[in-house]
Amino acid sequence: MCPRDTSPEAWRVFVELQRRMTPSGRLRRAMELSDMVRAFAEAGMRRRYPNADDRELFLRMARQNLGRELFRKVYGDVIPDDRTCDG
Repeated sequence: MCPRDTSPEAWRVFVELQRRMTPSGRLRRAMELSDMVRAFAEAGMRRRYPNADDRELFLRMARQNLGRELFRKVYGDVIPDDRTCDG
């Protein structure tokens, strides 16, 4: 399915490049994209909590990834719950 912001020709080129990649190449690319998404998420967290140290940022990222309930089971209440009155 071609994304709306991509021309059909550009999409065909993209798909063909994907088909030519080896399985290990596709896995490597998926890992690179995953790292990029994680870096963007961390940058957003750093912007949201500019005074947080590396440990606090790690914990906030863990809570975001694990969800509040599992995070609390694993780490306890080590960082404040940021929920607003709206929930």
